[in-house]
Amino acid sequence: MSAAAGHLRVEGLRIATRRHGQPLELVRGIDLDIRRGQVTALVGASGSGKSLTCLALQGLMPPGVECLDGRVLLDGREVAPATLRGRQVATVMQAPRSAFNPVLTMAAHARETLAARGITGSDAERRILAALAETGLAEPERVLRLHAFQMSGGMLQRMMLALALMSEAPFLLADEPTTDLDLVLQAQVLALIERLAVSRDLGVLLVTHDMGVVARLADHVAVMDHGRIVETGTAADIFASPRAAPTRALVAAHLALYPEEEVAP
Repeated sequence: MSAAAGHLRVEGLRIATRRHGQPLELVRGIDLDIRRGQVTALVGASGSGKSLTCLALQGLMPPGVECLDGRVLLDGREVAPATLRGRQVATVMQAPRSAFNPVLTMAAHARETLAARGITGSDAERRILAALAETGLAEPERVLRLHAFQMSGGMLQRMMLALALMSEAPFLLADEPTTDLDLVLQAQVLALIERLAVSRDLGVLLVTHDMGVVARLADHVAVMDHGRIVETGTAADIFASPRAAPTRALVAAHLALYPEEEVAP
């Protein structure tokens, strides 16, 4: 990982589609910061623009959607978002099965990831085994022979995290990483992300609508509503004294389900 890359920032991001021939803005001029060693949660209801923001940070847009304005800064220097993918930014998605080529084994995916960095041969094999061990994938030789359809959702999320570690990117974008997992696997994957953020000094952007995930992992929180960031603050402040109406609604809904939960200051 590059020691110089410590701060990733998006400024003035605007994203739009077209409806009945007219532009419809989906993300409306947001600013967002991700810093090494911290977990920033981008939280909001479904359709608020969270995942589009995550895609824009990587220079990826769905068909029919375009970035109207905004820039991405790496340590204060403007960069093309597409140049960050796999180099400065690694990604864990909410549907890991769709992220893997179904005809390739996990070994092929891992070797391809390292080959993109010019790492092959015995060095690559050593790094692959180390990454699988770090993400808790037991029996690595067996796992590497598997295809995606032969693996559980939890195993695939761990494999995606292993590939992220192989890239040695200093920033990790985790877009609803536990959505398709049962409660036990959710807890395991969140614990793994939390541990890796500390041990690897990662800057994590955690995209979620689950305030329980925010309470557990986030250092800082940005709340989105209808394409805008309506409130930012520490996780403790967001839970203790939410100011914006969408934030109050998210916190109230969460505490109605988990009234005993508190966020340490």
